[in-house]
Amino acid sequence: MVPGAAGWCCLVLWLPAYVAAHGLRIHDYLYFQVLSPGDIRYIFTATPAKDFGGIFHTRYEQIHLVPAEPSEACGELSNGFFIQDQIALVERGGCSFLSKTRVVQEHGGRAVIISDNAVDNDSFYVEMIQDSTQRTADIPALFLLGRDGYMIRRSLEQHGLPWAIISIPVNVTSIPTFELLQPPWTFW
Repeated sequence: MVPGAAGWCCLVLWLPAYVAAHGLRIHDYLYFQVLSPGDIRYIFTATPAKDFGGIFHTRYEQIHLVPAEPSEACGELSNGFFIQDQIALVERGGCSFLSKTRVVQEHGGRAVIISDNAVDNDSFYVEMIQDSTQRTADIPALFLLGRDGYMIRRSLEQHGLPWAIISIPVNVTSIPTFELLQPPWTFW
């Protein structure tokens, strides 16, 4: 049965009230492309933190994505010098998402990408929220699927590279679908 004008009107009035009452939220996605190493030259999908961190005011055509050492980034980083003015790749676990973001910010990072520590996660995005400390962070914080983070780290290890070169954010609406190179291991 196709609803008449009155039916659509009720749906249009009901839907915003339902969304407000039930907290329905559509994920916002941010995309970045690995430019090097070439074997992972794909466009990756990430989700921004829900209630902390900054936004990208600039598009970085080429910036380093530096895996943090230690990977959980819950304290002092042994490679913090390389993270300054770059983007850190961090692994979930050990401390809050906000704590990781603040550690990267304190080392001068421009943003942090936190990958899930479940390396088999190829489809479930975690909503990163503020911890209970009332602290803040100014740099963007993004969540990346565990399989994607693992594959980026693995490629860097195989090539003996200290970082990847990425472009972020990428406007995927300007890329024809057939040219949108997404990781073949990610469930779509």
